[in-house]
Amino acid sequence: MKQALLLLALAACGNKSEPAASLAPTGSAPPGPAPVLAHEVLSSDAVPPETQQLVTAIIPSWDATTAELRLWERESGTSPWKLALGPWPGVIGRTGAGWGMGRHGRGPVPGRGGPLKVEGDGKSPAGAFLLTATYGYGAAPPASAGLPYTRVDESWKCVDDPKSARYNTILDQRTVTPDWASAEEMKRPDPLYTWVVDVAHNPTRIPNGGSCIFLHVWGGAGSSTVGCTAMDEPRLAELMARLTAARQPIFVLLPSEEYAALAPAWGLPAPR
Repeated sequence: MKQALLLLALAACGNKSEPAASLAPTGSAPPGPAPVLAHEVLSSDAVPPETQQLVTAIIPSWDATTAELRLWERESGTSPWKLALGPWPGVIGRTGAGWGMGRHGRGPVPGRGGPLKVEGDGKSPAGAFLLTATYGYGAAPPASAGLPYTRVDESWKCVDDPKSARYNTILDQRTVTPDWASAEEMKRPDPLYTWVVDVAHNPTRIPNGGSCIFLHVWGGAGSSTVGCTAMDEPRLAELMARLTAARQPIFVLLPSEEYAALAPAWGLPAPR
């Protein structure tokens, strides 16, 4: 039982960690099917014309653990992006970032280098991802929030077991027959998941490709995450209050060099 509880705590995306400087990479990925390494486009546009809200998280390098976040908005696909919020600071995975699976495709973008995100590596996924839903401890989300919101209790989990048929799925375990050996608690004994924005990473749920990626509340000075992006609670609440499903928001996390290289093709705004 103690071992199971320890695994659950380590799996939590928002798990408070030691100061980032004292942490080392976790090494090889857990056994099991590996994600696709060759690039495969999952969508024709990383940031499509219909997207009118864009959250950017720019990190200094692949192994950095800090990010600078902004919210951008536009009226249409032909309109220029305008800065709506930010910049503000955040933190990412304790071992930096690696290419994830999202609208940009699977694996490194052609012509670009960088590591690959896999389950349990402590990296946040880089790329472009839809922001689809929100969760939290409160009866209601921040006022005027426009993404679907679900209030969670102790029965809500996010399955991070690659062998489960429900891998990378947020669910109420009272509604299913559990087939997993590990899952994250969506109602934690701390404030880190007070507000959660679900990042649609690994949407086809490839085993071992990485799971349960969120925007959530930061644990405070000296802490990082094991794969999510975290920020101060007031900033996250403000962001949630602005995001709306009708504007099809997308989250882009990239090292600064990759951001500069991909900005023209992806139609990204230049940071101010």
